[in-house]
Amino acid sequence: MSTYDENNIFAKILRGEIPSVNIFENEHCLAIMDAFPQSKGHCLIVPKAPSRNIFDADPAQLSKVIPYVQQLAKAVRTALMADGIRIAQFNEPSAGQTVFHLHWHVIPVYEGTEMGTHAAEMADTGELATLAEKIAAKL
Repeated sequence: MSTYDENNIFAKILRGEIPSVNIFENEHCLAIMDAFPQSKGHCLIVPKAPSRNIFDADPAQLSKVIPYVQQLAKAVRTALMADGIRIAQFNEPSAGQTVFHLHWHVIPVYEGTEMGTHAAEMADTGELATLAEKIAAKL
């Protein structure tokens, strides 16, 4: 099993070394817009406690973050009038994990609109900021 890499992109975002479009932040986690979204409003919840994925995460820390995953899902659905929400969390490369810091994807789903491929195209930062404001207003 691999160890946690302090230089992964989410660790750098949490330290303020890389910019992100933030939705909210507290002592347990940071919610940001995904820079390479699969759908309009695709966002992420990133726990502040360092862990590679679910396998090495502290259960006490998980219990503090999960309620915010739910709150963000509700806010995204309401703010963006999504028909549904897909929540995804990947563990290890064979399961699709590409950033090795535990995180959850909160992806709005719209009837009749196909989801894009993740990491295919970078979103416009201004559009992400507008979406983040709409979502934050519903929290």
